[in-house]
Amino acid sequence: MELLWKDRKRTFLGLPWSFTKYSLDEERLFIKTGFLTQQEDEVRLYRIMDISLTRTLGQRLVGVGTIHCSSADKTMGDFDIKSIKKPQDVKEMLSQLVEEQRDKKRVTNREHMVDHEHCDHDDMDDYR
Repeated sequence: MELLWKDRKRTFLGLPWSFTKYSLDEERLFIKTGFLTQQEDEVRLYRIMDISLTRTLGQRLVGVGTIHCSSADKTMGDFDIKSIKKPQDVKEMLSQLVEEQRDKKRVTNREHMVDHEHCDHDDMDDYR
């Protein structure tokens, strides 16, 4: 597959002096870490449940940010894409690709909604 995006974790002054590399294709996000011992993790995009962006003052000054992903992936769990350039653009691209993959794979995220006013109090124990 063709890579749609790639970057490195940025360190001091937003410079790419790190051994953490991120890349993204239409179906997967890859995170490669390490110098002597390298590890490569991947998460299928349809397994990502929620995405948020955090930008500290220092990150905003150098033009980077961190994307937090809540994932249903058993090995990755929740993870961060740390200190990357153009984080808002990457977050939007990732969000769109996640939705496309979830539609393609027919994956739904079931959220439980409770109507507290019309629910018997004994039934409420099931939702606590």
